[in-house]
Amino acid sequence: MRVLTFLSDFGSASPYPAAMKGAAAGICDAALIDISHDVTPGSIREGAYLLWSAAPIYPPGTVHCAVIDPGVGTERAALAVASGGQVLVGPDNGVLLPAARRLGLPDVYRLSEPSFWRHPVSATFHGRDVFAPTAAHLASGTPVSTVGVPTNTYVDLALPTGRGDGRALVGEVLWVDRFGNLVTSIPGTLLSELPPRAGLVVEAASAALAAVPARTFGDAASGRAVVYVGSDGMLEVAVNRGSAAHALAAAPGMALRIRPA
Repeated sequence: MRVLTFLSDFGSASPYPAAMKGAAAGICDAALIDISHDVTPGSIREGAYLLWSAAPIYPPGTVHCAVIDPGVGTERAALAVASGGQVLVGPDNGVLLPAARRLGLPDVYRLSEPSFWRHPVSATFHGRDVFAPTAAHLASGTPVSTVGVPTNTYVDLALPTGRGDGRALVGEVLWVDRFGNLVTSIPGTLLSELPPRAGLVVEAASAALAAVPARTFGDAASGRAVVYVGSDGMLEVAVNRGSAAHALAAAPGMALRIRPA
């Protein structure tokens, strides 16, 4: 069975995700799966991270419809990006590109065939009228070259990559999950640059948090902070049975520094 996923900032309590799925359901019989509809409103980078995180899990043939689209109704283009046997559909604002590069070598198409859209097209809801129908046609087996034209001109976006500076690991917060765990931009492989089994200090703009390197949350006592390699291979910061985000007053985009204690 084909798979069609949806990602947006519309809010899980709104009718808009259901409207997109309704538009798709009339076109294809793919399994319709939500990645999330609770992206911070207008946060293209947050949406790009969530798509980057989820897309590699899906099988070849999957189509992703990602709609974080503060420029809806303007002259911004609409894209379909084929990469690694999957296709990503959404606005031309960079949201698709990190995931597409993680999957393989992206081929970018500008959507140009209104026959694959729902009409009339609302100026404020391209998710329902342009992206979801196009994604559904692609999930039904329509070649991506049929829905658009190849382009080398598009808005790119690269998620930041943390680094070591010889004394500490430096990066930023990519995402804060509902538990208050901080997903950082620092590759987990860099943890070996710090002294093994040493205590750590995680420093943010206005706070610092003592932590220990660990494999999982329960390796530390309740209330203690841990630094570990998360499921995406990036360093994460958590407080066992607590919130690292609260302890550090952290939010996506905030700079972090992890050093030996």
